[in-house]
Amino acid sequence: MNNVTQIVRKVHQAPWRVQRQWVVVFLLGLVIIAMVAGVYLSVTVRATLAGREVQMLLNPSLINQYPDTQPNSIATNQRINSELEMQLAYLSSVESMRKRAEAMGFQTAGSDDMIFVAVSGYVGPASVDLSTPGSSHTAAPIILPEYTESWFDYFLDQQISATSTGGQP
Repeated sequence: MNNVTQIVRKVHQAPWRVQRQWVVVFLLGLVIIAMVAGVYLSVTVRATLAGREVQMLLNPSLINQYPDTQPNSIATNQRINSELEMQLAYLSSVESMRKRAEAMGFQTAGSDDMIFVAVSGYVGPASVDLSTPGSSHTAAPIILPEYTESWFDYFLDQQISATSTGGQP
């Protein structure tokens, strides 16, 4: 009996130890809640900044009182791209290329001005013949008889065979 009393005394803790354990558990819970709140705030701030940046790109006048000074707006970039595409189309047009070539001293080449050179060993690209050799008509596709029956015909045949045998198939 004396052994049991000693074990109970060792297992039973002092009241200040129990209080300290509760304080540690409470502080641990508080730290975990603070960490979750910090992660939540971080994600929220990133999402807010991304949304604000998209708003600024779509409509710079919402944020900047001088929208023409905003070079990174989507509308500005689209307008600049359109103008550059128009300029490229004009510069690569036939008339513009002809005028620039004449200004540089080029002349239109006639058939007498062209020289064709035969290169030995050169094999040109092979032509592709997509027609079927030896036949001028297309063959009808071969469909097996198992695949020509519709679902309705299949179920009708099953019903007929079931009634003739007197039971389920």
